[in-house]
Amino acid sequence: MSETVRAAENEETESEVQTTSPAPAPEEMADSSAKSGEELLVHEGDIAGDYLEQLLDVLDYDGDIDLDVEAGRAVVSIDGGEELEKLVGTRGSVLEALQELTRLAVQQETGVRSRLMLDIAGWRAGRRVELRELGRSAAEKVLSSGEKVRLHPMTPFERKIVHDAVASVKGAYSESEGEEPQRRVVVFRES
Repeated sequence: MSETVRAAENEETESEVQTTSPAPAPEEMADSSAKSGEELLVHEGDIAGDYLEQLLDVLDYDGDIDLDVEAGRAVVSIDGGEELEKLVGTRGSVLEALQELTRLAVQQETGVRSRLMLDIAGWRAGRRVELRELGRSAAEKVLSSGEKVRLHPMTPFERKIVHDAVASVKGAYSESEGEEPQRRVVVFRES
């Protein structure tokens, strides 16, 4: 009986050895890791899309889900019915919560923390425009008055856009101060 077990173990070992392929060359690994990075982001978008589609079904809301990859992150947009505004909330508070829940759903499926960005009813796109203008006008105000300008508390997403806008104005710079959720951008004149 022990010879039968050993023979079966030997057969399994031989088949495992036969199915093992040689390691890919370093250049093949670089190509596959670039592709796998993009493929992983597409996979994240697919998981998020499925999760959000189920959410819309439960809420009985209409919406078209668009998946994309931009700047090394999965981007999911929902557009459609008027009721989607409810999923944005005051100053995007509900949108932020849904984005975090969607990221957690992706992480649960993949085991990897997601940097996915969610936009609903074009709210983030419109907010980007507002924040760029806010950053530029604060920088221009600082240049004309010489006094620093403190903006209201913002999310990390919002602060990043304002910092980029201020950086585009020669002679002004910005820093963040405070602790979440009261963290804000302060704009200064360069000396």
